[in-house]
Amino acid sequence: MSAFDSLARSLRGAPDSVRRAAGLGATLLLGAVLVACGQASGVADQKGGHAGGPPPAAVVVQKVTTASLPAVYEYVGQTAGSRDIEVRARVAGILIKRNFNEGGAVKKGQSLYSLDPAPFQVALNRADADVAAAEARAAQAARTVGRLKPLAEARAVSQRELDDAVAGEQVARADVKAAQARRAEAVLNVGYTRVEAPIGGTAGRSQVSEGTLVSGPQVLLTTVTQTDPIKLRFGIADTDQMRWRTEVAAGQLKLPPHDAFDIEVRLADGTVYPRKGKLIFSDTRVSGDTGTVEAEAEVPNPEGQLKPGQFIRVRLLGATRPNAVKVPTRAVLEGPQGKFVYVMADNKAMPKPVVVGDQVADGWIITKGLNAGDDLIVDGMARIFFPGAPVQLAQAAPPGASGPAASAPAKK
Repeated sequence: MSAFDSLARSLRGAPDSVRRAAGLGATLLLGAVLVACGQASGVADQKGGHAGGPPPAAVVVQKVTTASLPAVYEYVGQTAGSRDIEVRARVAGILIKRNFNEGGAVKKGQSLYSLDPAPFQVALNRADADVAAAEARAAQAARTVGRLKPLAEARAVSQRELDDAVAGEQVARADVKAAQARRAEAVLNVGYTRVEAPIGGTAGRSQVSEGTLVSGPQVLLTTVTQTDPIKLRFGIADTDQMRWRTEVAAGQLKLPPHDAFDIEVRLADGTVYPRKGKLIFSDTRVSGDTGTVEAEAEVPNPEGQLKPGQFIRVRLLGATRPNAVKVPTRAVLEGPQGKFVYVMADNKAMPKPVVVGDQVADGWIITKGLNAGDDLIVDGMARIFFPGAPVQLAQAAPPGASGPAASAPAKK
């Protein structure tokens, strides 16, 4: 019989208050026993389990290496025609026909407008007649000189008459040249009634319509924009150029010869334009409004995919970073004193402050703080609760996994 059964028998005849007090005491005694048993069990678990604290954190380590890496710089830009030509008539006249589609492609020498040629054709006919009359007068003067020369030698006429005849012939020949010049001008005016495209490209909106009296070159008819190659205009931040000079002097950056950057174009939808171009101009002045240096590049555009006025992103290619250190983005952490990383040394996670440079698509360029050969911790930092915490190598995460496979340590 247990002690609890004996206590129950002895209290059967006792008053209710005594029985309630005895029951409360028994309950407290039972709780104390259970607590003591639990503590004993916990001590036993600790002795048989991890008596020294939590297990080392499983981390993934990447050996730090140096390599020559491309340096890419990206800026917002806008496209423009490589040449914008104003089309104007060289003569005054009535516009009788427009020979192109607005916004369509035109070829060099193609007729864009036709002016009424009738008045200019009449002037050409009159010039032809003037040339014929001048040539006839010149021929008559030449015959007169031919007759007077032998007579003057025989002293049948005076020398003055011969001199007057020779002068008349010279004047007649000059009149022929003047008439021929007027005829040439008339021919040009007839040709100018056909207004041609000075370059190949894309025609703009027509500023005049059929029936308009065009008063001459002061009237703008339309514009033609050359879009192959197409020009890219963008601004390079002055701070970037100063940083380039500093990094080049420190041996951390190598620019292409004569700053001849290759150009890659990224369109507004994120796609990359398939053709590359060249940087052709970089101003020596810094804009006081934007703090940038104006730059221009040209890119082939044979299919006309790029249109003038498009906003694009211009990427400068060709620069390299010799002996650069690149680490994954997730390996760089932010602390009260700035950015830092964890490296594995003597099976401990040791923090290292770092100075970061450019951020690339898949990581950071580290300019200071890491050396080749360091064991950089790239996964498992969430399990490192204090500097110098014990760590152990974990198996590399399988493709597509979101984190390290922190199960069994890798075999050495």
